[in-house]
Amino acid sequence: TKHSSTRETIKIIYPLGVKEITDKISNDEVVKRLKLVVKTYMDMDQDSEEEKQQYLALALHLASEFFLRNPNKDVRLLVACCLADIFRIYAPEAPYTSHDKLKEIFLFITRQLKGLEDTKSPQFNRYFYLLEVRWFIQSLFFAEFLQMTGCVCMHVLNVLSGSLDYKPHCSNIYLFFFNQVLVMGKSSVSDLSEHVFDLIQELFAIDPLLLVSVMPQLEFKLKSNDGEERLAVVKLLAKLFGAKDSELATQNRPLWQCFLGRFNDIHVPVRLECVKFASHCLMNHPDLAKDLTDFLKVRSHDPEEAIRHDVIVTIINAGKKDLNLHVLFQWRVRKEAMMGLAQLYKKYCLHHEAGKESALKISWIKDKLLHIYYQNSIDDKLLVEKIFAQNMVPHSLETEEKMKCLYYLYACLDTNAVKALNEMWKCQNMLRGLVRELLDLHKLPTVGYTDTNTLSLTYNLPDPGKAQDFMKKFNQVLGEDEKLRLQLDQLISPTCSCKQAEQCVREITRKLTFPKQPTNPFLEMVKFLLERIAPVHIDSEAISALVKLLNKSVEGTADDDDEGVTPDTAIRAGLELLKVLSFTHPTAFHSAETYESLLQCLKMEDDKVAEAAIQIFRNTGQKIETELPQIRSTLIPILHQKAKRGTPHQAKQAVHCIHAIFHNKEVQLAQIFEPLSRSLNADVPEQLITPLVSLGHISMLAPDQFASPMKSIVANFIVKDLLMNDRSVGNKNGRLWTADDEVSPEVLAKVHAIKLLVRWLLGMKNNQSKSANSTLRLLSAMLVSEGDLTEQKKISKSDMSRLRLAAGSAIMKLAQEPCYHEIITPEQFQLCGLVINDECYQVRQIFAQKLHVALVKLLLPLEYMAVFALCAKDPVKERRAHARQCLLKNISVRREYIKQNPMAPEKLLSLLPEYVVPYMIHLLAHDPDLTKPQDLEQLRDVKECLWFMLEVLMTKNENNSHSFLRKMVENIKQTKDAQAPDDPKANEKLYIVCDVALFVIANKSTSCHLDSPKDPVLPSNFFTPPDKDFINDKEYLSPEAKLQPPKQTGVLGAVNKPLTVTVRRPYIKTTTSDTGSNASTNSQPNSPATNKSRLVPQRRGRERTKRIQSSQKQEV
Repeated sequence: TKHSSTRETIKIIYPLGVKEITDKISNDEVVKRLKLVVKTYMDMDQDSEEEKQQYLALALHLASEFFLRNPNKDVRLLVACCLADIFRIYAPEAPYTSHDKLKEIFLFITRQLKGLEDTKSPQFNRYFYLLEVRWFIQSLFFAEFLQMTGCVCMHVLNVLSGSLDYKPHCSNIYLFFFNQVLVMGKSSVSDLSEHVFDLIQELFAIDPLLLVSVMPQLEFKLKSNDGEERLAVVKLLAKLFGAKDSELATQNRPLWQCFLGRFNDIHVPVRLECVKFASHCLMNHPDLAKDLTDFLKVRSHDPEEAIRHDVIVTIINAGKKDLNLHVLFQWRVRKEAMMGLAQLYKKYCLHHEAGKESALKISWIKDKLLHIYYQNSIDDKLLVEKIFAQNMVPHSLETEEKMKCLYYLYACLDTNAVKALNEMWKCQNMLRGLVRELLDLHKLPTVGYTDTNTLSLTYNLPDPGKAQDFMKKFNQVLGEDEKLRLQLDQLISPTCSCKQAEQCVREITRKLTFPKQPTNPFLEMVKFLLERIAPVHIDSEAISALVKLLNKSVEGTADDDDEGVTPDTAIRAGLELLKVLSFTHPTAFHSAETYESLLQCLKMEDDKVAEAAIQIFRNTGQKIETELPQIRSTLIPILHQKAKRGTPHQAKQAVHCIHAIFHNKEVQLAQIFEPLSRSLNADVPEQLITPLVSLGHISMLAPDQFASPMKSIVANFIVKDLLMNDRSVGNKNGRLWTADDEVSPEVLAKVHAIKLLVRWLLGMKNNQSKSANSTLRLLSAMLVSEGDLTEQKKISKSDMSRLRLAAGSAIMKLAQEPCYHEIITPEQFQLCGLVINDECYQVRQIFAQKLHVALVKLLLPLEYMAVFALCAKDPVKERRAHARQCLLKNISVRREYIKQNPMAPEKLLSLLPEYVVPYMIHLLAHDPDLTKPQDLEQLRDVKECLWFMLEVLMTKNENNSHSFLRKMVENIKQTKDAQAPDDPKANEKLYIVCDVALFVIANKSTSCHLDSPKDPVLPSNFFTPPDKDFINDKEYLSPEAKLQPPKQTGVLGAVNKPLTVTVRRPYIKTTTSDTGSNASTNSQPNSPATNKSRLVPQRRGRERTKRIQSSQKQEV
């Protein structure tokens, strides 16, 4: 053959770096050299004439018996890839002229395609490469046709060569052939049978009319019971329907409808193939979008993640081509979808490439993208920040254009998106603070570095495990490079401009770049940090531009209407935006021009605008008194006026503003305090609210100056004249709650009077005058009387609900101050906790939210988390779900805080979530609903409450916590109720609740019976010290009371990942005098000494629960 003769006369030339390939070397070496040959051929194209001639002999050599019959499959695969590219490069004339050699090569390549069966094979991509080569598909048909016989072969060849004269006759032959193969399943008709679908595709490309009679057979195949067979037909029809000029969908509607039905196929690969087809079809056939839309919407909620992902990518790709295809789909997006949506937003909303109408169609994108910031994953947060900086408000724009973009974006966002954006800025500001602390360590004579210095940073970067190592390295580099420290110091400086920030990032990146390293994960991690802390949007120039935009909106000369917002909306949103930025970038506001504009806002009639302006002054005006005297002289009378006669919110901000920015604040506050204290008049309650707010905040901010005069106001006016008197008769409509604007002025005044009491006490932070004891008794009486303190029945049901909420919230607020928490008795704690079971839905809702916020910031003692156990009895499913989520978050925050802040064991008593169990058991034992301890219905309620808390606590058995919990409950049974140690019934209730808890723990865990490595400590003001001579091994539960524990709920699937939480000082007991122990060990529990004063709850137990249930119809 030509092949053999050429091989003998032409020297084989190998690519550079490839040694000769013969049968004298090992298979491993052959594979190694063939890989280089494969790469060489893949890089060649048909125009490489010199290389084609150079490697001709090598092409002939690769078709020798040594390669085609090699026993090693890796060798055969690599040779097949080479041969595939050789046909591509030398087309249309292959270097192999022998018919037998061509047939042998085609069969050889065909056999390698069996490797496609193993999709997880590391060589799968190479096998797939063979399938992708277009020349091979076509050549394969020709080779296979040579094996066909007689009439069929001749007519197929005629069709392929362009002769269509025998079309009717061909159709009959095709019908016979495909009927035998598709319907009868006779694969022995021809060697071509296994490629029947490929043949159909090729014939359809030549002339669709040839297959008119064959299409019904494909509809038959779509309904096959074999999933793989359906998949093959779907793949074929996807190509036929999706072809650019195909009219098959309109010409054969039954087949098209049958194909659409496969979107709901039970076989996952079939559904996945349908979704992939949709992307191609939408671009080639927009007229079919209506048919595909409903099916894609359903698949966007497919249980398979891969299918949901492909649906997202499909719609984004289609939307890039034609916006109208995109607007029908709204769902939560991630990764590629987020980037795609961001690009669409930038293209159509920022650049207005398709006009305002198109921009309006996708106006939802901005909100959806920012909503992703609520995800716990740090990767999601980083991606949102990147999208915001590149697509939503591109940092590359000029300052004026950039701020205009931000100004109107903020005005158009929904409430949740605004909160997400605010949180993003706060998080970035918090990170700048952490970096500042790290740099401050390097300014000390000796750097006292520990892992905690960078631990908080690592939890705000991807992959915290790796990030911790990289941050340690970064800290080490900072210690060695003073210039790098200076650059980083400038980057986080409050005066750093956006342009300077970009320059600093470039310089820091350049210093950490190592040219010889192709990948530098350390540098990538540092870039993540720099991107989060660099102020690329906001500086003094940017704030000035925002203020100018605000001025234009005020003057009516802005483009507000053109941007789709009203002037009032733009002004209010602009002030809110400036208010948020005043927290994160206060230095950028310091200019006379900015403050002049804010003064104009203070004079506007919109209360919200004026309130926001005062808060901006409060956050940013520390240098006004010394550097801007003219602004000071104008601002002071306005603040005095707002504190005396403004809205309650304005009064609060005005008082705080005076206290924050003026040196002579004592004089200023006295000028407000004295006239307000003299003008108090309970007969005109509508004029009381603002003075009460101002007086309360003044006494809290300046207790040394105003605590004493406030005491007489509290005794003579607040309590005696206002709270203990009902001057008007409330509305007797029977409703448990009314809107804020329907609450009577007298009740609003009483609510603000209660808040004043709390602020006054929080300012003093001591109980030397016993004022806190009197206040707590007053608040407890308010709860016992269900809000009607005078019990004259003048007050309406809805007003009573307001006062109960105010009293419960006040006790909870006082409990956040350690000196007052110590004097809160267990009875008062129980009264406060029972507010979460109030008969009014709104009271329960608002109280639970306040409780959660205080707990998650670690402001409340641990026992208040036990209150959430009572939520198991809430008749509203959404309230129970919310309470469970609050528990999950609080437990997660406490565990994370302990992990990040190693502390002494005695301090763990106030933070470790497991120590909530004794408080929960004591609280349930004193629940007014537990009147008959052996009643099965009441025991079921107790068990539900215990399970509500324990199920969350016992999700993981960390450090043998299950046995620790069991030991803790067993220890409680060896004590008595400190609230009533000599009351047999009270102690019996306590032991019954303990037995229910032990039963629940034993049913939840199989490892709870192991020995506990630690001995739990119980709070001494709830339980007496254990009596060594008393062994309580009695079982208090009857056999019929031992019911199966509740089924696990799906809510646990949403356990929050640990978060880095920036909190104020948590409530932690530290001194022996502050704690008491009921055990003989040296451990000190987190509990104050027992207060001898008692207040017995008078709530009507089960009647209250029934009222809650009956009130749901009118309240929810």
